[in-house]
Amino acid sequence: MTPNAPAVLMFADTTHTAAMRNEVPHSVHDPFLYIEKGDERFTVLRSLEVARMSEVPRMHALPLEEFGLDELVASGLSPDQATLEIALRACRRLQIEQAVVPPAFPVELADHLRAGGIELTVDGTLFETRRRAKSSAQLDGIRRAQTAAEAAVASVAQALHDAEVGADGGLVLDGAPLTCERLKEGVALAFIRNGCGGDDVIVAHGYQTCVGHHSGSGQVMEGEPVTVDLCPRDPESGCYTDITRTFVKGPVNDELALYHRIVKESIDAVHAAIRPGLPVRELHRISCEPIAAAGQPTRLTKKPGEVLNEGFFHSLGHGVGLEIHEAPHLDQNDDVLVPGDVIAVEPGCYRQGFGGVRLEDLVLVTESGSELLTDYPYTLAPEPIRRGVAR
Repeated sequence: MTPNAPAVLMFADTTHTAAMRNEVPHSVHDPFLYIEKGDERFTVLRSLEVARMSEVPRMHALPLEEFGLDELVASGLSPDQATLEIALRACRRLQIEQAVVPPAFPVELADHLRAGGIELTVDGTLFETRRRAKSSAQLDGIRRAQTAAEAAVASVAQALHDAEVGADGGLVLDGAPLTCERLKEGVALAFIRNGCGGDDVIVAHGYQTCVGHHSGSGQVMEGEPVTVDLCPRDPESGCYTDITRTFVKGPVNDELALYHRIVKESIDAVHAAIRPGLPVRELHRISCEPIAAAGQPTRLTKKPGEVLNEGFFHSLGHGVGLEIHEAPHLDQNDDVLVPGDVIAVEPGCYRQGFGGVRLEDLVLVTESGSELLTDYPYTLAPEPIRRGVAR
């Protein structure tokens, strides 16, 4: 920040708020005040957290007692009321007259600070921009999460590969129906064995693969698509990754083969184009070209106002980091790629009632181009490929 720039204020915890976790790289479960003035950074928080906070580079950790916590509580204020007054006292001590805050800044605290003469301005773009370029520690965490993600995808591929086809066309593994629920159990185990967690798991089959974010349920059938979309989180860094692969056990019909071919062409074209300075709307256009050329609908070829639910009906992707979905959003907007962006690119093609194919990779935008962080084949056949520390 420049010396004359407004201060930055946040009041949040680091376990649920990405903007705060970006500044304080460890878990603090209770909300606390963060103040940034020029090149100096301050946290005002419970004495329990002061020692750990002092380990954060260039951080001054100030206990609540330093601002009269005991006196305020003894006067009859509730802990919440005392917190409001302590925040105002901290701003006054640090001579904060103007500050920018994120959109989720608590309204009650904003009202109290404004009543005390502090001018606050909401600036969501600022806080998104601060998180675009990932730190080395965050990239390390994303890579660890990617290892877990690929191990989990491999667990699904292994189960599909080993399954037999029952008399009714349903897949059977170890004498029991192979369901999405069983496949998700393997995903959860792979996450744990690779030191990550993740609750938002998609293992969907058949028509479910065309239903946006359908988590998947029921027995998998021979010849139908199985979409595996996973976004585990690395607990040390708080960062996520994101991967999608589509498998088919048994013969692949012509429609699925077409979808897979054009989606693979799309993701290949996107990889070749990624570089800093590229407008995201251009990247989205590039991703749509092979799919539209095959006669399938896309968001660029649909009529204005038309609600699209088939073909390539969603955006190309999104940024990934301390949130699963964060800037930049790879759609028809005015953003451009910057060095340090980590983006998930996920073209797909689908038909309602039938299903479809989606492929998703994670890519780091570098100073001169890009680095593919995903290392998993695109084949529809569920080949048993070992990935990660353990499956």
